[in-house]
This record gives sequence, structure tokens and C-alpha cells, in this order.
Amino acid sequence: MKIIAVIPARYEASRFPAKLMQMLGDKTVITTTYKNVVETELFDEVFVATDSEIIFDEIVKNGGKAVMTGQHETGSDRIAEAVQNIDCDIVINVQGDEPFLKLEPLRQLIDVFKDDDNQEISLASLKIKLTEKAEIENPNNVKVITDNNGFALYFSRSVIPFHREVSYDVSYFKHIGVYAFRKHALLQFSKLEMKPLEISEKIECIRYLEYGMKIKLIETNFIGVGIDTPEDLEKARKLI
Repeated sequence: MKIIAVIPARYEASRFPAKLMQMLGDKTVITTTYKNVVETELFDEVFVATDSEIIFDEIVKNGGKAVMTGQHETGSDRIAEAVQNIDCDIVINVQGDEPFLKLEPLRQLIDVFKDDDNQEISLASLKIKLTEKAEIENPNNVKVITDNNGFALYFSRSVIPFHREVSYDVSYFKHIGVYAFRKHALLQFSKLEMKPLEISEKIECIRYLEYGMKIKLIETNFIGVGIDTPEDLEKARKLI
């Protein structure tokens, strides 16, 4: 299999505009993310997919590979445009604002497809256990429930499952938005119209479920630093 990583990168972020061009040590956030992904040595190629000439030029001048795309509603749609003419089998989506993603979770996602002899899995992603009540109830944390084989049943910003039977302990998992796609499933996804559940929850991977595709979830204990606010940037600078 040929495996590539694509980093969707939008310049205008609603909560923190131009966050990917902020300095993190001696490099910008997007360049730090790009170089960290390259250094895992897991991928045949690594690209940044962006609609911003500023970000495109930043990557290219630092020796990286970038693809210009149009404007899109979701990162998956942006990646689908970027990879349609690239020869590959598996596409890993790494968020541009997650500069500290570790090697092991990425390797686990790749292994899902190596073990999928029947090629029934369209998408693999990560989940992490939540224990704090405030984190479980936070609608910014997308929760996921899976079947006994680790396939996603549903994603929601609400608390799922609902804990009605208090004498029985239940676990809650947060979905981490790092995706591994089969290329053909990703291209198919980009052609499918949004359905009511995805529109209501604003969770793009629900589109796969609404069209009957299989999503495999891998549990991880990795906690990154997603840079969504200026405060997150300061935390990341301390880690650097």
C-alpha cells in the first residue's frame, strides 16, 4: 500500500484567525506540524492542502510539499480534492493545529488497513476515555460509541450513552479528529450530500455512517495540544 499524509490548513479560523502562521519556537505552527509528520517516517509522502497562498508559500519555502485547493466546508472535502490526482491507497488526515501528534497513534491507524483483508473499513480514527464530568458534558468534545468490534455506532456532541441505569458503570469516549481513509472511500464521501444528522451535529464523520460505511475506532491515551485559541498557543510554546 502507498500511504500518504495530508494536512488540511485553512488560514481563516473563526476562533483564532491566522493561528497556523503563529510562531512556535523558531517555526510557524503549520511548519512545525508538517516537519513532525515527515519525521515519523511512516509516510511515502506528506502534503499540506490549503486555500491560502500564505500557507502554501510558507510550506514550499521550507522545503515541503503543498497543494492549493478551493474553499470547502470540511477538512475531508479539502483533502479529497487534494488527493484525487495523487497515486495512493491510504490517506491520513493530520490536523494542522495539532503540532505534537505522536508516532504510535498514526502507526495504529495504518495497521487497521494492513489487517483489513476484506477491505470493509472505509475510515479509521482515534478515541480517548473521558473521566471528568465537565469534559463528558462539554459539547465541544465529540463523543463516540462503538460496537464490540470497535466500529462506530454514533458520534454526538450530547452525552452518549445516557446513564439511566446508575448501578451499572459506563465508559465515555471522546473522538479525536485524526482520520485514516481509503482513498476511494474519501473520494466517494466528497460526492455525497450532507444528511440531517451531520447537519444537525456538525460532525463530518456522521456522513459515513448515514451512508452505511464502516468506521473503525482505535483507543489511545495520547493527549495532544490542539491550538484553537491564543491560550492554547501559549501552552504549546511552553511545551516547545
